[in-house]
Amino acid sequence: MATAKKAPAKKAVATKDPAAKKAAPAKRAPNAAFLKPLTPSADLAAIIGATPMPRTEVTKKVWEYIKKHNLQDAANKRNINADDKLKVIFEKPQVTMFELTKLVSNHLK
Repeated sequence: MATAKKAPAKKAVATKDPAAKKAAPAKRAPNAAFLKPLTPSADLAAIIGATPMPRTEVTKKVWEYIKKHNLQDAANKRNINADDKLKVIFEKPQVTMFELTKLVSNHLK
């Protein structure tokens, strides 16, 4: 009894097409508005210091203050409870983290 031989499977040939490779995404340049040093008001300076700094650094310093003084609401971490210094900036006893940058930006020049 003769057995039929199977034809060998063809191997896929790798193409060296340069268009087939994806180009690496270009790195985005930071927005100049975020990097411009701004001077904080006297109320905000009591929390972050009086030296001019970019908005990104201001937000970081405010969050450092909030975490250092344990001002995040225990039940809902998105809410921030204002102490005496923050009540002047927030103008209410509690704000959400989404309102934070808007309220702080009112105290930057």
